[in-house]
Amino acid sequence: MTESSHAAHLSVEDFDPAASSLTGAVAPAVMAELLSIRSSIDNFDATLVYLLAERFKATQRVGILKATHQLPAGDPGREKAQIQRLRALAESAHLDPAFAEKFLNFIISEVIHHHQAISQSHSAAAATGGVPVVSLDGLGFVADPQAAPVMDDGGTQPK
Repeated sequence: MTESSHAAHLSVEDFDPAASSLTGAVAPAVMAELLSIRSSIDNFDATLVYLLAERFKATQRVGILKATHQLPAGDPGREKAQIQRLRALAESAHLDPAFAEKFLNFIISEVIHHHQAISQSHSAAAATGGVPVVSLDGLGFVADPQAAPVMDDGGTQPK
């Protein structure tokens, strides 16, 4: 089973915030404090997931814009500046800058992967002779056979 098909069967309501292999092995007061702290961690994790989802929605829009205008999937200058910025933010927040850089590099690699897939869907849609239009899910392109191709040279060569 793939992760995405497995994820469809998971539910936030199925999560047991008291799940622990330590239950019964530590004093009840210690367990209560542990669960209280973990509750805060769970809230942070949920916030991170929603923030990442919003971030990736924005980067998908960047990918659509880049594909539409035949821009490269990656932007090394932007990536370098973002890494420097995130390292500085991490230092000021007392977070390990090396960890912050690894985290951002992971995100950047995922974004570039998404942008490459979006660009490929744009090229595939254009190759069919239709006009590439953003798919309903907003994650790529499909060919619109009803639309006339956009011409670069006054009408004979599709753009």
